[in-house]
Amino acid sequence: MMSELRSEPMWLTLAAMLLAAALALWLLARPELISGLSLPLRLPAIALGVWALGAAFMRPLGLELRRRWQRRLTTPPLSLAALGMFTLWLLGRALWLA
Repeated sequence: MMSELRSEPMWLTLAAMLLAAALALWLLARPELISGLSLPLRLPAIALGVWALGAAFMRPLGLELRRRWQRRLTTPPLSLAALGMFTLWLLGRALWLA
């Protein structure tokens, strides 16, 4: 039987998942944050959001990718950086539209 030790603290995983859930609900309530962009700006925003929110929900569920480069992109610190960038981008966009 092999046990796996996580390198990041549990509170960090929980905080990332709660932030991702809050961002997902915010986008459901205000889809114009992304849909109001032109296509060349919308596609990178969608890609960053899929990466950030997907990675934040993957780790607590115990899902891991097999390839090394994919695993590096979906584990901290890169996944947390993506979540932070997406959060800051959404906050900036919401302030811009307000």
